[in-house]
Amino acid sequence: MKGIPLAVITHWIHPEVTEYLAQHCRLLLNETRKTLPRQELFARLAQADAAMMFMPDWVDREFLDHAPKLKVIGAALKGFDNYDVQSITERGIWLTNVPDLLTIPTAELTIGLMLSLGRNFRQGDQTVMGEKFHGWRPTLYGTGVQGATIGIIGLGRLGQAVAERLQGWGARLLGNDVCPLAPERAAELHIEQTGLDDLLRRSDFVVLLTPLAPGTRYLLSAEKLALVRPGCLLINAGRGSCVDEAAVAAALREGRLAGYAADVFEFEDWALPGRPNAVVKALLDPELRTVFTPHLGSAVEQVRLEIAMEAAENIVEALQGLRPHGAVNSPIHASAGD
Repeated sequence: MKGIPLAVITHWIHPEVTEYLAQHCRLLLNETRKTLPRQELFARLAQADAAMMFMPDWVDREFLDHAPKLKVIGAALKGFDNYDVQSITERGIWLTNVPDLLTIPTAELTIGLMLSLGRNFRQGDQTVMGEKFHGWRPTLYGTGVQGATIGIIGLGRLGQAVAERLQGWGARLLGNDVCPLAPERAAELHIEQTGLDDLLRRSDFVVLLTPLAPGTRYLLSAEKLALVRPGCLLINAGRGSCVDEAAVAAALREGRLAGYAADVFEFEDWALPGRPNAVVKALLDPELRTVFTPHLGSAVEQVRLEIAMEAAENIVEALQGLRPHGAVNSPIHASAGD
């Protein structure tokens, strides 16, 4: 087996991906559905030439110190803010991601969260499951999309995909991004581009779809949340730390914010100093109007298979001395394939 590269797979993958990788590598698999303890992962990395990694993983200098032979990290994800790109590059390691496959399923989930929060799905389900339903009553009136103003913060691929799916719903779309859309694209999506404060003041739904980057941590702070109009509903399918969860909980309790739905949470942003170690407790008060999903943005069976397969293809390309098609960086010690 000497000379055949070793790939460490940090989380469960579909058998089809395992079969493909096994044609090119020896595999050290995580066959459970759980995240490996950090020290166990470090032990597995000692002889690894490649690693396929996922959302719960993070790469820092400590990680790299335990992976002296590593040539490529194939990240089965889109956002790589948990990965120290500079240190990875300095060690001569490729970092790859999968930028396109997560967009559509996450856009679908975002709209699902909007509808669930606006139309009180959670409270309705609890009413029926709690055997409190005795037929129609004039209760649980919510907020519909027809006639609403929807403000989308973040007009990248995901924000545009959400806007595309809202065409024909009878809503008015506002948009904000540090890199505005070209006027013709904004017109195509029927988006009025405006400043962040103006968007917050005018929107019935605020949909946060920004990546975690310098300047976006706590983009929606207590100060910004104070600007929202009465009855505003906030949906976060971007990154948890782009909102201040404690401030959101306070705004919900005080009635300044009417509801909050999220698929992402602050504690998941592993690389950030001072992050909480769980969802902020105040946000889990069952009396608050909330809808939460456990990071299901791309949790579609076929999509997850395709994501892992693309990450695997990136790994194989790098091990063959090629520039992987999903390369995020250009390692300073990369081979001639760069």
